[in-house]
Amino acid sequence: MSKILEGKSVLVTGAGGGIGAAAALVLGNAGAKLVLSDIADSEGEAAAAAVRDAGGEAVFVKADLGSEAEIKALVGAAVETYGKLDGAFNNAGVEQRNKPLDQLTLEEWELAIRIDLTAVFLCIKHQVQAMLKTGGGAIVNTASSLGQVGLAGAGEYVAAKHGVIGLTRSAGADYGPQGIRVNAILPGITMTPMISRLSNDPQLSAVFDGLRSRHSMGRFGQPDEIGQAVKWMLSDEASFVNGAAIAVDGGYLSI
Repeated sequence: MSKILEGKSVLVTGAGGGIGAAAALVLGNAGAKLVLSDIADSEGEAAAAAVRDAGGEAVFVKADLGSEAEIKALVGAAVETYGKLDGAFNNAGVEQRNKPLDQLTLEEWELAIRIDLTAVFLCIKHQVQAMLKTGGGAIVNTASSLGQVGLAGAGEYVAAKHGVIGLTRSAGADYGPQGIRVNAILPGITMTPMISRLSNDPQLSAVFDGLRSRHSMGRFGQPDEIGQAVKWMLSDEASFVNGAAIAVDGGYLSI
């Protein structure tokens, strides 16, 4: 098994389930020393335990990414735990409300922007400050296929994810010369527990059949497939990749 992250300390947000939990296992198996974070205690602790059970190293730190103070403390905890921060996977986010724009409340809009975009900015801000002290690092932000295209009923989510891609490109330009690579990953629909539940709902089967057909591979992704791409992007094997928005979407954006 490849240990391309051997000895690297990596912070993962939104690690309590879905892509975050699967990526944590992939990164742990690749030798990363992990600080996992989520707003949900039990799910985050379970993700850390799963990494340890698989022979990896992981601790859990609860954080609400709606708070800059908690983000700063989270990054500080990662540095305190392992002495440095080499990598970060900024994966936490909230889903769309499935409403047309005229039915969105200001509170729903602001929550999506706050967690899906502003929190990514704040994570990068504090992660970069830590990485500059030890000579560099790598950051991967979770955007989405919807960071490149639109979708009805997802205006707040689409806007935030478009913003993540722009933020990633600008951060890569800011910090690439200082040894910090910043990239974004764009997952297609991924079979997290939530998507599995919804896709099995008879009332939604036609909707998901249509979405599946948009993926040229004829299926949805698996969470660990996203994790494998994140592993590479955080590793030195991706040393010339910076400011990129990399689709891992089964061809969703190619159709």
